[in-house]
Amino acid sequence: MFSVLKFIFRLTGLALLAVAIIAGISDASTSIAQSQVQLQPLGQLLFSLFPDTFPILQPAIERHIHPALWDPVLLTLMTWPVWAVFAPFGLLFLWLGARRQRYQTQFA
Repeated sequence: MFSVLKFIFRLTGLALLAVAIIAGISDASTSIAQSQVQLQPLGQLLFSLFPDTFPILQPAIERHIHPALWDPVLLTLMTWPVWAVFAPFGLLFLWLGARRQRYQTQFA
């Protein structure tokens, strides 16, 4: 049971790290092309991917979950670069899904 859950955590962690690496490469190539640092915020990416549902996200979270979740937490994450949001979550999921190392005791 736990091995399946750990596998899902590892798979999710690898997917999140892949998104973070792709976003980092995209930001780096855009920065090189424009000769200035260009980092795409998470909010801009989500708005470009989901233009119809993104505007109703704030009222839904404030009404159904908690208003404090939107303003200090999610609003801050929306201004961070995409790679800076996905990389720590990917590492966290990889850590949660890591296989436990078994130590063998050697007797002399």
